[in-house]
Amino acid sequence: MNADEIKVVLDKHSKWLRDEESGSRANFSDADLIRANFSDAYLIGADLSGADLSGANLSDADLSDANFSDANLIGANLSGANFSDAYLSGANLIGADLIGANLSRANLSGANLIGAKGILSFGPVGKEKRIGYAWLDKDDKAVIMLGCHVGNLKDTVEAIQYKYGKKSAYEAVVKACVRSLEEQKL
Repeated sequence: MNADEIKVVLDKHSKWLRDEESGSRANFSDADLIRANFSDAYLIGADLSGADLSGANLSDADLSDANFSDANLIGANLSGANFSDAYLSGANLIGADLIGANLSRANLSGANLIGAKGILSFGPVGKEKRIGYAWLDKDDKAVIMLGCHVGNLKDTVEAIQYKYGKKSAYEAVVKACVRSLEEQKL
């Protein structure tokens, strides 16, 4: 898609967000959006499933409730973006910049986060061999995602202790991951 076509879709989406009659939800599914600039965009609830957004700039964009399933976000700038409640299942985020991104309640199942900046993956741990993710929120507080659990370090450790007992290897891995994240910000 060229810049003019993108602008038309964004304008209609903006109207849709305001419940205007001529508006429609943004549908960028399977679109070629390589190196597109969506910085500061409001793409709440947009469909970007299967889109190629490699090298795109989505910094500080509001992408809450958006669908990025199977999207290619290799090397994309996602710093400061709001992905709360977004669907990123199967998305390729290799080398993406997620520093300061809000991933609260985002579905990251099957997402490839290898080399992504600002997020660490760890595991497999526990009987279920889960892969976990940890990142720092905009206030530099650790957020940990394990399966359907998303919480701060204290809540996560309490959940692990409840299920696996105190001082488990699972707890040690989570704490080490959070320490590593906090050291990176220094």
